[in-house]
Amino acid sequence: MLNERQLLTRRALLGTAVASAIASVPMATAASAQSRPAADSPVAADPTPTPVRLTLPAPTGPHPLGTVTAHLVDRSRVDPWQGSRQARELMIQLWYPARAARDHRPAPWMSPGAVTFFEREQGIPSGTLLLPTTHAHLAAPVDRGRCGRPVVLYSPGLRSDRSLGTVLIEELASHGYLVVAIDHTYDADQVEFPDGRVETFAITGDIDDALIAKALAVRTADTRFVLDQLTALNVGHNTDAGRRPLPPTLAGAFDLSRVGMLGHSLGGATAAAAIRADRRLRAGVNLDGSLLLPVTAGTDRPFLLFGSDPGPGPEDPSWDQFWTSQYGWKRELALTGSTHTSFTDLETLLPQAAPALGLTSSQVTQAIGPLDPHRAIQTQRDYTRAFFDLHLRHLDNHLLQHPSPRYPQIRFLR
Repeated sequence: MLNERQLLTRRALLGTAVASAIASVPMATAASAQSRPAADSPVAADPTPTPVRLTLPAPTGPHPLGTVTAHLVDRSRVDPWQGSRQARELMIQLWYPARAARDHRPAPWMSPGAVTFFEREQGIPSGTLLLPTTHAHLAAPVDRGRCGRPVVLYSPGLRSDRSLGTVLIEELASHGYLVVAIDHTYDADQVEFPDGRVETFAITGDIDDALIAKALAVRTADTRFVLDQLTALNVGHNTDAGRRPLPPTLAGAFDLSRVGMLGHSLGGATAAAAIRADRRLRAGVNLDGSLLLPVTAGTDRPFLLFGSDPGPGPEDPSWDQFWTSQYGWKRELALTGSTHTSFTDLETLLPQAAPALGLTSSQVTQAIGPLDPHRAIQTQRDYTRAFFDLHLRHLDNHLLQHPSPRYPQIRFLR
């Protein structure tokens, strides 16, 4: 596991994985070299490459999916990253079991304005890649179940956004969870708001412990505010700042007595910080994120540390500190053959994009590790869902009790 500063200063986006794989070679250069034929090539007269359409693996659960975004405004806080803004603005995305989903169009993986910025920032020539469509349907009616759905909040890494967690989010929603993905404005690379405005990364200064501590405090406040808004949504209030219509039957869909949190990198640390700060959170998962005091002090509620391949070196000392102090249920797992990037959608998207970007198989392996991407995704999905099933639904499939011969790539570290 990398030092936290190393993790946080890497962009958790497609361009970062490529950049880390090909070092100083710009993505645009690699893509152009791949798509530009030689002068004497028989296809030289047609310089436009065929776009590569990327796809996401289908979720395995029985429920069709719906999704909707909401623009939330916390007027009790001046924005901590942009003091000229007198309120903290967030975008969240709800993912849920749906009914009558076929009458609603599929949701894009990333909003159109965010895509434009994403391509420009990463040097991807427009049209080289067609970003995926999700398996969720926009504003489809919510299937509330009999007593509401258990809720899982998702927090992405620094300089990342909610899109990068879609593979895990869809899996949980397809198995009956209501998942709320949070974009932390100004520490994300881009966040698009309903009026088309795109707010970009605005943190200045060195990525040191003080800045990370501030980011964790901001994200913890974001999380608690989102929980407050879910309470209002659940009783029928439309908390969207523009009062945009919300899906039918959303009210009553949240079982707020069963709320957990999942996050990657700084988002994993956010899950640990938020669960300490707010007892409404009943269980948490940290996907490969280092921790800081006081988060390392642990809590009395269940927590899973799920990390990338630690290799032969020592474990992250912050995880050792957390383990010693955590007095609730705990487990630490390692996914062998993986990297930090493996816990994002890049695990499946980067291999698909590699030919268009001019990347070799060894460069892709450097970015996401040697474990087969389909196996890596299946394993993450199964163990994450097993954790929330155990602690939010009291359903135990015994996957977290001991190593399983079905998952030889999982190491039970403790």
